[in-house]
Amino acid sequence: MARGEDIAITSAPASPADRPTAVPLAKRVRRLVTQLGPSRLAATILFLGLAVLIARLCWQLPLARDAERALYDARATVMAPHVGQDKRIVMVTYNDETLFNTGIRSPLDRTLLARALANIDLMGAKAIGIDIGFDSPRPDDALLQEQLRAMRTPTWLAYVEQASNPDTIFYEQQKFLQSFIAEVTTPKTRPTSVLFHTDDDGVIRNWPARPEGLPPLMANALAPVDAAHADYRGAIRFLLPARAGAGQEEPVFANLPIDAFALPMDEETRAGFAKMIKGRYVLIGGDIIDVDRFNTPLSRFPDAVTGRNETMIGLEVHAHMLAQQLDRAWLTPIPGSALWVIAVLVVAAGGLTSLIDLRARWVALAFLAQMIFFVAFPFWMQGRGVDTTTLPAFGWAIGWLFGYAAVGTAARTIGSRQRAFAQSALGKYLPADVAAQIMRDPEQLSLHGERRNIYCIFTDLEGFTKLSHAVTPETVARLLNEYLDRLSDIVLDHGGTIDKFVGDAVVAFWGAPLSRPDDGERAAAAALAMYEAGEAFRIDMAEGVPPLGMTRVGLHVGDAIVGNFGGDGRIQYTALGDSMNTASRLESANKSLKTGVLISAEAAERSGRTDLVPMGRVTLRGRARAVDVFTPRPDLTEEQRARIAAMVAAHAAGEKSNYVTCATAVEAEHAHDAAIMFLIERLKETERGESYVLS
Repeated sequence: MARGEDIAITSAPASPADRPTAVPLAKRVRRLVTQLGPSRLAATILFLGLAVLIARLCWQLPLARDAERALYDARATVMAPHVGQDKRIVMVTYNDETLFNTGIRSPLDRTLLARALANIDLMGAKAIGIDIGFDSPRPDDALLQEQLRAMRTPTWLAYVEQASNPDTIFYEQQKFLQSFIAEVTTPKTRPTSVLFHTDDDGVIRNWPARPEGLPPLMANALAPVDAAHADYRGAIRFLLPARAGAGQEEPVFANLPIDAFALPMDEETRAGFAKMIKGRYVLIGGDIIDVDRFNTPLSRFPDAVTGRNETMIGLEVHAHMLAQQLDRAWLTPIPGSALWVIAVLVVAAGGLTSLIDLRARWVALAFLAQMIFFVAFPFWMQGRGVDTTTLPAFGWAIGWLFGYAAVGTAARTIGSRQRAFAQSALGKYLPADVAAQIMRDPEQLSLHGERRNIYCIFTDLEGFTKLSHAVTPETVARLLNEYLDRLSDIVLDHGGTIDKFVGDAVVAFWGAPLSRPDDGERAAAAALAMYEAGEAFRIDMAEGVPPLGMTRVGLHVGDAIVGNFGGDGRIQYTALGDSMNTASRLESANKSLKTGVLISAEAAERSGRTDLVPMGRVTLRGRARAVDVFTPRPDLTEEQRARIAAMVAAHAAGEKSNYVTCATAVEAEHAHDAAIMFLIERLKETERGESYVLS
């Protein structure tokens, strides 16, 4: 903009931007894709693909599988239903006291079992499942076989084979077991599979397979199962006892010693025991230390009562499976397609989180919300009856981190290039916080304008044109660059924006693109500092260089249109409007008023300075409206400034006698101050309310 030129532009008002605006996420994604380059984009996509695979297939990966199992066990334990004792199922067991009393440890005492079965058969049990392998001979086999053939209650005998369970039985044992069962099989007494499936960490989590050739699984054999779940392979729903006061818990399934049922019973005694058996599923097996014990998800955490990591006997595992079947509490599997979709979404969330351009607390909140999701969502699904044994919770977290790292690394690569560009291109013209905003979003350098209230400064170096004709071009360039560097540093240090350089003149403003509450104070302080820097510059001039005059500074505040103008090929961030013209006229008026810095009354009111001295009312060149002007005079005392202000106020009020008194005192005190003396002269030439017209 040419100095002295009047420009009037209208625009829709826009609210000031008090802080850097966030870049829309969609824009950051588009920029990332377009600016990465083919090779880095391919690497980023490859890394994101790896993240998706981890987020989906974590259950199949070494080490990560252990973390997934631990998380599942935590979910299965925390979300396990707490129930009262199940009155449908009762366990009758050989325990260590039984073995001590009988003196028989292995194979188990079959006479004891035969007597117990005889009594239980008369007590009205719904069905009996025996989890004891008859794979070795005993002298009392005939007694037990006779009782088994005589059973009127549906009775199921444990059967295992070497092919599907090689660690439990060898060939000769299997042959004996097959012959034993063949001897006792009747319509009421039949074999049942007691095969379990343990993961390679030795924990039972899921229902086993039903290999062809094996009899039905014990839970399926004892109670009817719907055809849709006859081959259910999902998670076992383990139950926990209902919490009771004083640390007491009633076990989910009653566990009665087999000794009690093997005693001779009369009708009355049998009727008393029948209350615990009638209408129930009876599971018979061993509850012996270190025999037939398994780890379950519940074993990972200490028991609330005992404080130990409790294992579970195989018979009780069958009881949990039977209860699950009776309740039809089948856990719903998660479709593989859904897990793939979630894996993609999780990785995308990590990548997009790295691109969030908000305040740190909002970024932290977004991060925290997603971490809560990764922790809470699997627990919520487990509690809603979803089988989460395939849900890769740990994989989601790792996939999210990989997505965050992949996209974040790519974004930082782009950002470093943009910051380097912004620092080199903008750092010399904008203060640090404004340059930071442009570095956050270089696309803000688009063609648009907005009306802003800004503080405008114009400067001029007196005598530089004459000097440029008296020294070599190299000297001119060196001196001019040094001079402009000093003034530019002052503008930037005070938070201003450098608009342009016009020869030796500096044009700057405050209030755009960022506005601050103290912009007026910053601008006024910069105006005085620029004047003082100019004085120091001309004093420091080398010998042989023609002398320079003072640096004159004008400051005004008013509305202007601020933005990038100039077309797509060449743009400049600048301010246009009458306030800029007024600041330019104020700078020029310094020469007539013999001052170095002139500040309009509007700017002075918001400058926060106490060292301003009124310089009267003037009509600037080419302007119709009069302006009250001030100049900073930190070299004067407070009393001296007060006397000058009183003189100007008396003149403006038309108090002739008071004015004469004040003017006489000021004139005597400042006889060698050209600016003050010319102020007195101007006041003498004008009447009350008149302004001094500058030519």
